Amino acid sequence: MAFRFEHLTIWTDANAFIGKIYKTTKKFPREELFSLTDQLRRSSSSIAANIAEGSGSTSRKDFCHYLDIAIKSLYETVSHLSLAKDQNYITEENRVDLYHDAEILVKKIQSFKKTLQI
Repeated sequence: MAFRFEHLTIWTDANAFIGKIYKTTKKFPREELFSLTDQLRRSSSSIAANIAEGSGSTSRKDFCHYLDIAIKSLYETVSHLSLAKDQNYITEENRVDLYHDAEILVKKIQSFKKTLQI
């Protein structure tokens, strides 16, 4: 048996993005473990979690609501990446790479959301 969300490209892409965030945050200073590292991991994990949770909705409107939350979590993640760059925990190249991935993912989620609203 497979859950509905496991067949969604946006969920698969969100998981790949989470993997990049986890790999990036492994290099953060130890004192950030319960602060910026945790916040980045939580906000990025929330993206896929809300896609999965929304896929179990009984209405398209409710699913769209969860996709909105996933998008907001993506925005939060991008904001945390900016702070990580400002603190020199990541390079500008790393920030731009993750920013680009976030832009693509948000567009895919918005596009999928539009298909639900038809």
